[in-house]
Parts: sequence; C-alpha cells; structure tokens
Amino acid sequence: MASIIAINVGNTRASVARIEDGMIVESTSEPSGDATAVAAAARRLAADDSLTVVIASVAPRRSTAIAEALQQAGLTDIGSIGDDIGIPLATKLGDGANPGQDRLLCATAAWRRLGQACVVIDAGTCITVDFIDGEGTFHGGAIAPGWRLQLHAMHTGTEGLPDVLPARPGDEAFGADTVSAMRLGVLEGLRGLVQRLIERYALAYGAFPLVIATGGDAEALFADDELVNLIAPDLVIEGVACAWAAATQSEEDAPKFGETRRPQAHSE
Repeated sequence: MASIIAINVGNTRASVARIEDGMIVESTSEPSGDATAVAAAARRLAADDSLTVVIASVAPRRSTAIAEALQQAGLTDIGSIGDDIGIPLATKLGDGANPGQDRLLCATAAWRRLGQACVVIDAGTCITVDFIDGEGTFHGGAIAPGWRLQLHAMHTGTEGLPDVLPARPGDEAFGADTVSAMRLGVLEGLRGLVQRLIERYALAYGAFPLVIATGGDAEALFADDELVNLIAPDLVIEGVACAWAAATQSEEDAPKFGETRRPQAHSE
C-alpha cells in the first residue's frame, strides 16, 4: 500500500497521520480551525515525499480551508472521503439518513479490527455510540453532547455555574464543591449513557457485542470501564486508510490494524 497522509477534520481538532503499508507510523493533532497549522503538520509528516493527502471531515468549511492551505504548502494531490473516495461499509439506515463520515469510518475500522458485532464509542466534541452487526453492517446509534460540551453548556446556560475544564474527579463518592460536582455529574452521566445504550443494542441484537472506544476523551472516560473491551487512539484515521485501500488495491492487501490495547485502570 502506498504511503498517504490522512487527515480527520473534527469540530475541535484535526488529526494528521502518515500511513505506510496500512499502518499509522506517526500522527499529531492541531486545532481544526487553524488551517495553516494543520497543513504544516501534514507537510512535516510527508517530509520530502510527494504523498497523496486524504481528508475526512465533519466540518466542511474547515476542511476547505485546510485543503487550500495544503496546496500552498506544496501538497497538491488531495482527495476527500465522500467526494473522491467511498467508505467500504454496508449500512441499514432510514430513508434520507446522512451519518457523519467520522461515524462510518470508525465503524469501518472497528469491523476491520474485530470482524464481529461491536459497539463503537467515539468520545469527542460529541459522543457517538454506534452498532455494527456480525455481518459488518452499520445500524446507526446515538449522539449526545460530549464531555467538554456538556460542561460548557452548564456554564453558558446558567448564571451561577463556572466554565469548567474536563478532568477526572477524585475517588470521593460525592462532589464536595461545585466544580467537582459538575465534573462528577457529566462523567458518570456519559458513562451511564454508554452503559444503557450498550445494553439496549445487545437486547435488540440478541447477543452482547464487543465494545471499542476511540476519540480524544476515550482514555479519560473509559480506561477503567469494565464494559469497554478495547481502546483505539484514532479509529477515524484507520478508517481513512481502509477506505483508501478499498479504492486502490485488493481486499487481500487491505490494512489490518492490530495495535488495539485493553484499557488500563485510570489513576490521577
């Protein structure tokens, strides 16, 4: 598989990775609103090679700005997921459904890794919890505000609550002050949300699926969660590599990512 630069443009951050022979060899992250910084990161990872850049995005205006900055940086061979490159994933959705590329790419990579029914949690600006059945078909799932978004919403929606940054609360059972109470409420709310959804999907499917978590907040939220079997740093980037491989080479040569690790207990 030829080397490529894969970029995942999210609402808050843009992940940039160099992929060689189907494996992520180096990656970094920049604010997705800073197109120049994202392009500079891609240029650094490409080094002196003339590599294709493949962009996946849930923020079209930001990805357009990034594409322009990439061209100015000398990376002119640019393809985009959706417009130029399809996502090799079967879906079972309602008429008119238009799930975000990030969800479909996560599902593609999760199926590539596991090859069985699974739940994919993507913990970023929003948290998505999606289901893929044992045939590799994406059924959709649920979307909720993520860790930072919920904390910020409490601040902007009230007069008395502070603007709090995400952090794991201590081991105490109760939030003894406003900040720790907000953090505890959002943390356990998200974990409870995920638990209920996993149980809901398992009941509908008739079997308990494996659960894989990804995204910038996955480690902090789910490292000690007994329902989460695996944590993968960036399934979207892996999904980009899978989509590129499906478009350019045979199934036998498609990337097989295998560096998933089981969560470790979180410690402050």
